Order: sequence, then C-alpha cells, then structure tokens
Amino acid sequence: MKKVYTCFCTSVIHEGHLNIINEAQKYGELIVGVLSDAAMLRFDKFPIISCEERMNMVRAIPGVSKVILQEKLLYDDVIKEIKPDYVIHGDNWLRGPMYSLRSKVAALLETYGGKIIDVPYSYSEEIKRTDARVREKLAMPEYRRKRLHQLINICDIVKTIEVHSGLTGLIAEKTLVETEEGLDQFDAMWVSSLCDSLAKGKPDIELVDMTSRFRTIDDIMEVTTKPIIFDGDTGGLTEHFVYTVRSLERMGVSAVIIEDKTGLKKNSLFGTEVRQTQDSIDNFCAKITAGKKVQLTDDFMIIARIESLILEKGMEDALNRADAYVRAGADGIMIHSRKKEPAEILEFCDHFRSHNTETPIVVVPTSYNSITEEELVQHGVNIVIYANQLTRSAFPAMEKTARAILQHHRALEVDENLMPISDIISLIDEL
Repeated sequence: MKKVYTCFCTSVIHEGHLNIINEAQKYGELIVGVLSDAAMLRFDKFPIISCEERMNMVRAIPGVSKVILQEKLLYDDVIKEIKPDYVIHGDNWLRGPMYSLRSKVAALLETYGGKIIDVPYSYSEEIKRTDARVREKLAMPEYRRKRLHQLINICDIVKTIEVHSGLTGLIAEKTLVETEEGLDQFDAMWVSSLCDSLAKGKPDIELVDMTSRFRTIDDIMEVTTKPIIFDGDTGGLTEHFVYTVRSLERMGVSAVIIEDKTGLKKNSLFGTEVRQTQDSIDNFCAKITAGKKVQLTDDFMIIARIESLILEKGMEDALNRADAYVRAGADGIMIHSRKKEPAEILEFCDHFRSHNTETPIVVVPTSYNSITEEELVQHGVNIVIYANQLTRSAFPAMEKTARAILQHHRALEVDENLMPISDIISLIDEL
C-alpha cells in the first residue's frame, strides 16, 4: 500500500482538517505528523494544548494509521525517514511565505518519484469561528501571561520587537519571513517607555503616566496574541511599583523590566554625558522583593536591568548586582551597554553563566547592533529586544513624505513609496 503523509500544526481539529484526512485516505495508508511546539512557534501557531495532547487528538481520528512528531517546519527529516508516495496539504501553500516550504517538499519528493497533492483549502463560517476562538483564547490574560516562560523554555532565543500602538503590534504579530529553516517571526513584544512617550510627542522622563501607558497596552492586546514585556523604567517608588505589578499581571503582561537608577529618568544611551544616579543594591533589592510578594501567579516575571556598564561602574559591580538581584527574587537579568562593540556584554554573560545557568539573560543590542542572535545564544542570552527600530524607521519615512508633499504641492510624487491602504487594512482581522 502506498504511503500518504500530511502534517497538522493545530490545537483544534475542524472540518478543514477532516477534509484533508478524507482525501488522503483515497491514496493509501495515512501517516500524520504533528508539528512540535518549537516548530509551531516559528509558524505563528502557538499551541494551547501540549504536544502529547495534540498527538492523541490526531490518533483519535478514524482513518489515521500512524502519528509521528515532526520536529521542524521543514519536511526534510520526515521525508527521508518514511519516503511517502504522496504529501497532501491544503492549497494555501501555493502562495505567500509557505510557497518556499512547498517547493522544498516538491524537490525532495522528485528525487524518488513522490508527488504532492494540493487539496482546495476549506473555508466556512464554522472554521472561521473555530480559528477566531483559538485566537481569542491565546489573547486571554491567563494564556498570554505565561507564554514568555514557555518561550524561554522552548526557543534558543526569544526575539522581541518594540511596539507602541495597535498597528505596530499587528506588524510584530504578522510579519513572517522565509529562512533556510522554513519560516521565522518575532516571538514577543516590547512596550518601550521611550517609544510610547515619543508616539505621544512627550519627552522620555517618565512623564507619561501609567494609566496612559496601560491604555497603550490595551490597544496592543486587543489585536494581538504574543506575550508583552513592559518597560517599567525605574519602577518608581516601591509603594507605587507594587500596584504596577498587580495591574500588569492582571492585564496579562508577561514581564516588567525595571532599571536600577533613581531620580529624574535620563535615557541610558546618554551614559555619563548626563547626570544619572544608580540606586543602591539594598534599595533596589527591596523593590524587587516587594514586587514579587504581591504577585498572584508564578507566570509574571520581574526582570532587573543593570546600569553599571552604562554608568562605567565596572564589570565587578554589574556582576555583584546581578547576583544580589537574583537573590532578591528577580526572574531575569537585563544587562545594558552603549558601546559599539558587544565585548563587555559578552564578558558579563560569560561570567554570570559560569555560576548561574538558569536565570534568563536579556540584552538590547541597540548600539552594538552587529552581533547576531546566534552569537548571543552561544553566550547564554535568552531574550533579545530590538527596542526602538520600528519607531526610528517610521519617523524618517513620514518626514520624507511630508516634505515631498510640501515641495510638490500634491501627493503624486510620494505615491510609489507608500503602501496601498488596502494592504494595511488587510492586517486587521474582522470578527
């Protein structure tokens, strides 16, 4: 009997999947692959049930002969192992980013005479409702909040991009690119104090109050499902910080990062060019401990940001603070630098990892932006934050457009540089 292979990357079985199953049975023995958690993440399909539960769900479908785990988004290993006569898939992979995936499958099958069967993709109101319910579940606070912990355990490195509005949240949520490994995307979102302030035309001195910043989070959460890391600046007074922790946790935010400075906030990248005061270790530890005490779940993370390298206090001070903050309850350490090269960041990571292999390390390679994610992983980094690139790319583009309209007294000359409004609207899901 000929072998037929298909792969599911879903936490729910609906009529579209059953249609694939029914069609596949016509060609021979059906083997179904279940995509691993890590591979699903790369495909923007965060699982809401465990891998074993997904495999059992597929095993229960009549007509399925065998269920296997597909570790990677690419089919290479599976095809080499089982050599299916047919690979069956919905015809949605005939276009868009998934087309490269199909091309690789076709090339592998061609080496021994296998074929692809493209089944017309199923569209119905029931499928639409099912998909919408999954997305709504992923967006619920109790599911979203714990997702950063899950990502840290699954991913080599959690790729995080700055967002400051619902629209930039959708860009972070839906941007997908082709890679040698298949497809890739961002894992989490960073709500930056700097970018939130700039979007409101305000200076980055903690002038925008928490109520306003929470409103930004609401706008982003309403249209996305990815976990959020919140830039909490200094955390403010300890008495205020505990309320911030409670509010963020209740909203479904995954983590807050607070920096060990006091007084009027100045952006860290100014370093010693402006007056900046680092908090004492005891005071900052007390703030961390107070925040951890008021948490209601183990999902929420308080990450301590160390400014010692920014303020030229030295590596020993940075490492001493890291150890103290972890003892005080910090769930992660963010180490910051404004050097153009990553040497001191990597030195810190190596020293810290020599005696602490568990606590997540967060970096923000804004100034030392030549380093790759792969290099960061080699030095024990768990989360990388691209902290302001969307804001910095938007401003010059908008200013250029505004200038051109003024110069030409019409909009014709700028049109070729503009995205069609229909493409922007297509980002937004209709209920």
